[in-house]
Amino acid sequence: MGGVRIALVHGFTQTAASWKPVAALLADEFDVLRLELPGHGDRSDERLDFPTAAAWIGAEAGHAVYVGYSMGGRLVLRLALDRPDLVRAAVLIGASPGIDDPVERSLRRDADDELAVSIERAGVDAFLDAWLAQPLFATLPDDAAGSADRRRNTTAGLATSLRLLGTGTQVPLWDRLPGLEPPTLLIAGALDEKYAVLAGEMSDVTGSHVIPAIVDGAGHAVHLERPGVVAELIRDFATAVEER
Repeated sequence: MGGVRIALVHGFTQTAASWKPVAALLADEFDVLRLELPGHGDRSDERLDFPTAAAWIGAEAGHAVYVGYSMGGRLVLRLALDRPDLVRAAVLIGASPGIDDPVERSLRRDADDELAVSIERAGVDAFLDAWLAQPLFATLPDDAAGSADRRRNTTAGLATSLRLLGTGTQVPLWDRLPGLEPPTLLIAGALDEKYAVLAGEMSDVTGSHVIPAIVDGAGHAVHLERPGVVAELIRDFATAVEER
């Protein structure tokens, strides 16, 4: 175990267990901490809004290299902007700064609420079957999806997470990106075209310390599809940051 802390933050419907393959590959060199988000897993009963959840992540992990996937990536970005003193570096996987257009954001908020209602009506198992069947996860093998662990989540926890932490509720961070201080690595799967493009756009409005990394043959859940590649990217990036 090394002295540099790596804090891993999962995405919507996942738990801290989703990071086990990546964490195992990093544990010999880093102090690896897997965080469980409010509304998920063992924290299913906890309720925090977006800025408070981002602050909570920082309070839990302290000074660290933060790695966040999807919803977790959006929270890590907010933390990096709010508390650069805590974020030695950030790795964002399949994450966005939010939706800048107010009309589009309102539509997404309504869609997130409708999805939350569908969870409350159908229950976790039926919702997860539909969630993982989306084109977004078409390249995610069944044995890497962690379906059994996702089913540890509760109806109320997932529904509330969508309403409090969903992209429609999030205050967009695009206008703050030029002030992003920590070195940041933006990882996206090459087959996840939307987020691969976003990584380039985010890099364009920040600076040379924000670097996109596109993983060939992977989709949105690149850390589940290619854990070895993602662990290597994190290792190399964290090491380079510490050597500066």
